[in-house]
Amino acid sequence: MSTEQSTEQAVQRTLYDLLDGETGVRALVDRFYDLMDLEPAFAGIRAMHPPSLDGSRDKLFWFLSGWTGGPNLFVERFGHPRLRARHLPFAIGISERDQWLQCMDMALAEEGIVPSLQEPLRKAFAETADWMRNTHG
Repeated sequence: MSTEQSTEQAVQRTLYDLLDGETGVRALVDRFYDLMDLEPAFAGIRAMHPPSLDGSRDKLFWFLSGWTGGPNLFVERFGHPRLRARHLPFAIGISERDQWLQCMDMALAEEGIVPSLQEPLRKAFAETADWMRNTHG
């Protein structure tokens, strides 16, 4: 295989592929919710979730699957994500945004996501999390 072919194949790989597909995305989501459930620093966002996190785990996994370039599982089940509209019932301010981002940052690090992937993911998560804010403070 020529260098040009291998570069072209690398460019065509999605974040989903680079995260090891279903296995990697699921592991990231599971670690995120494990941390949310265990760490007192995330009590604010944990309180926004039902007692069982199973449904939340599935929904985030389905969403991230499609968002990272894999199967569009969330859209197949629920249609357009409408993230902001779906989160309007919850008061999301700076504290909640920051807790979510810190929790995801810890999950990325603990799952061993390589730094070259962590940075673009962090940037995209930060932009989305800030956009989700619907209260001041």
